Amino acid sequence: MGVGGNFWDLLKPYAHNEGVDFLRDKRVAVDLSFWLVQHEAAIRSRSPRARNPHLRTTFFRTVALFSKMGAYPVFVVDGAPSPLKAQARIERFFRMSGLDPTALPKPVEDEEGEASPVKQRNQAFTRCVRECMELLRLLGMPVLEARSEAEALCAQLNSEGHVDACITADSDAFLFGATCVIKRLRSNSKEPFECYNVSDIEAGLGLGRKQLIAIALLVGSDHNLHGVPGFGVDTAVRFVRLFTEDEILNRLLEIGKGDIDLVNGITKSPSSSMGSGNVRSPHCSNCGHPGSKSAHLKIACEYCVTNGSRNCMKKSSSFKCTCSSCAEERKFKEHQRHENWQIKMCKIISAEPKFPNNEIIELFLANNHGYYSEKDGPSLSWDKPKVEDLIDFLTYYQHWEPSYIRQRMIPMLSTVYLREMVSTQNESSLLNDQYKFHSILRVKIRHGHPYYLVKWKRAGINTVIHSVSTEQTEVDQTQLSGSIESTNPLDEPDVPTILVDNGCWFLLTDENINLVQAAFPKEVDSFMEEKGSEEFRSKQSKYMYKAGMSDKLAPSKSTGVQLSITEFYRSEKVLAQPALGDDSEKKSGKGKSPGDHRRKSDNVDKNLPKSVRRRLLFD
Repeated sequence: MGVGGNFWDLLKPYAHNEGVDFLRDKRVAVDLSFWLVQHEAAIRSRSPRARNPHLRTTFFRTVALFSKMGAYPVFVVDGAPSPLKAQARIERFFRMSGLDPTALPKPVEDEEGEASPVKQRNQAFTRCVRECMELLRLLGMPVLEARSEAEALCAQLNSEGHVDACITADSDAFLFGATCVIKRLRSNSKEPFECYNVSDIEAGLGLGRKQLIAIALLVGSDHNLHGVPGFGVDTAVRFVRLFTEDEILNRLLEIGKGDIDLVNGITKSPSSSMGSGNVRSPHCSNCGHPGSKSAHLKIACEYCVTNGSRNCMKKSSSFKCTCSSCAEERKFKEHQRHENWQIKMCKIISAEPKFPNNEIIELFLANNHGYYSEKDGPSLSWDKPKVEDLIDFLTYYQHWEPSYIRQRMIPMLSTVYLREMVSTQNESSLLNDQYKFHSILRVKIRHGHPYYLVKWKRAGINTVIHSVSTEQTEVDQTQLSGSIESTNPLDEPDVPTILVDNGCWFLLTDENINLVQAAFPKEVDSFMEEKGSEEFRSKQSKYMYKAGMSDKLAPSKSTGVQLSITEFYRSEKVLAQPALGDDSEKKSGKGKSPGDHRRKSDNVDKNLPKSVRRRLLFD
């Protein structure tokens, strides 16, 4: 989807790999339609019997994006499809179905010559989008509807500064003016995601927004699948670079009308003043240097004499003369080939009917893709999730248990609670009107990033009332150990766990360190002091242990000289012999004489390698 050809491959070298914390505290516009299309096929392939995968995907990924990644998502849905894209969508369907493209229904035009309104989008997919919109509003997320294309409104929100980035894999977002595009995003993955900044693309390719629009017109896009025959991405980039960003679209309009002489005038350079009528100076057919062959047979030319030869040498098959006239001629021929290529491309463009399409250019450059005024701006607000309504909604559509829904909602509710604590500092407030912040258990590393494992206690009582099945308890214990990381293909967030400590039940959630620090600074300071004292005691115990072992193993008299490997093994043997003797005396009641060790060494084969003999003697 987006610009045809290998457009993403053109931008790939200028992508940045970003981690989970890149989106924290940032507003992100999400193309909901593409989000559903991208992941629904994967879910159905792994779980063909999944119930309403569009709702499942939207729920889990929204919770993860909001709580785990700390972003403020703004969801954008498609409006009425434009006539241009609708016709391209029908043509794509014919091609994928193996039908004859010539049998395509032509758009019906009214009396004024404009295309009549197209039919609405697929009704089944539209129903899925509407259900997801209802779910998102229950989650408290802002949902905006575009006039036509969702990626266009995402790009407009990004260019106007209402959001910091767009999440879409539709490359048309760059043409609509997006400044930061995230192509793919998986919340439960260690792998970084690709982030494209327009500033890096412009600096690397040397192409601006209007030049990218020109490439889309030549190569083809969702609004015009054909483009111009003979133009791939590389050819289009080479042609577009002939013009500046300010003049490229006007030049395409003039070339489309057949005005090729204007291009010839632009491409002329001082070297083009040299015509084919200028005769090159005569060159020797033997050595290839300036001069005649008869003269070079008598006296060697200056070029051959410079190379250390008395007579002219015969030129090789790959010989190229380096004189000024030959260099000028090669430069002229190269410019002429380049100019002929430009004329050829211009003729191909001018032969394309109705090129370029002004409607497509105006669509990309427009700035009215949403239903809001420039003065007021879009309405973006993140409300508290309506938990009870969510339970009714998901119980009806997904047949989930209420306890399961509440459990999966805890990460999102804890994030909302901590953000409110940062802004209000109201210590009397409770998480979900039930749980109170107790303490920080430890630091947990998840996907390479540190988090606080926070303990929540049920307010007013000593136990946490929470239904946990046997299977779930086993999973929670493995998560508490931190040895297993989530690889769930359905992008389910990490669920809260239960900790039993001194007869009290605590709810454990993974929270961002900076967010907890801002919400509960005193508790974090006490945790860091306790952690520092524990580390000190641990280091001290290790030091004492090593010191005690060194006292036991140290010889009675230290010479202060480093021992050789042989002396070291002998000293170890002396220390180890009494212990062996004590054990043998306890078992047999008899001690060993000093000559026993010598007799043992005599029994070892001296032909064995030294390392083997040492093991036999001292191990």
